[in-house]
Amino acid sequence: MTAQFSSLVQYGAVAGMILIALIICSALLLINKVLGQRPRENTPKKSDIYECGVDYVGDANQQFSVRYYLIALIFLLFDVEIVFMYPWSLAFKTYVAGSSFIVWEVVLFALVLLGGYVYLRLRGALDWD
Repeated sequence: MTAQFSSLVQYGAVAGMILIALIICSALLLINKVLGQRPRENTPKKSDIYECGVDYVGDANQQFSVRYYLIALIFLLFDVEIVFMYPWSLAFKTYVAGSSFIVWEVVLFALVLLGGYVYLRLRGALDWD
């Protein structure tokens, strides 16, 4: 019976946090509704699209160059490497005393990334025309 009660107390804490979050969110929405500024007039100009004061011309659909997406994907590829390097740097001091495998592991990882970078440079993927 005690284990069941302990489990209910733990769920009670989670339910209490959810209840507190709901109360705070509701209070903020209510305060905004009561004290928030309302528009003085509703004109068609107010509902118009605003782009830094420049009048819009033509259709909003336009084609982007494939190079734009290619650069974005390359950025993500090289940016994700930090996600793998961070845990390695945290574990480095602990595991380097036992073996140097962790050092060679990251050297190989860096060489693979460097190979990818050299390949992209030779193919001209990073040159913007």
